[in-house]
Amino acid sequence: MVVVLHNIRSMHNVGSIFRTADAAGCEKIYLCGITPGPLDRFGRPNQKLLKVSLGAERYMPWERSRLTMGLLDKLKVKGYRILAVEQSKNSISLYKMKPLRSKSTKCVLVVGNEINGLSPALLKRADKVIEIPMRGKKESLNVAVAFGIAVFYLLR
Repeated sequence: MVVVLHNIRSMHNVGSIFRTADAAGCEKIYLCGITPGPLDRFGRPNQKLLKVSLGAERYMPWERSRLTMGLLDKLKVKGYRILAVEQSKNSISLYKMKPLRSKSTKCVLVVGNEINGLSPALLKRADKVIEIPMRGKKESLNVAVAFGIAVFYLLR
């Protein structure tokens, strides 16, 4: 599974996703838009991110991509199935998803900005939009927590 992080602002969330993606055996992380990486624009380590990733950034391949939509188009051409995690009128429950056949299944899991989520244009590129059912009063989860639930559920 490949992971695409779209405009995630928090270094702590990105660091947590690096650690979780490594634990789940993900293939690669793409950092899109404003998403921070393990190194800042001057090539210096981002200490806040590294504090949370606990070294996973050394094992988890990653690449920066400015344009999320262009990246998704390229991955789709390569045969990847695009799964976007977002609450929308067209989303289906994560729990209705069948497990991926193996960790090497060509699949992309896209998560987005902590406040704005994923845009309608981005969601149109997804093969499926999945959401995690909420049972309480809050309508959403922290992006790193949502990623963890989705990736481990899909890879069960």
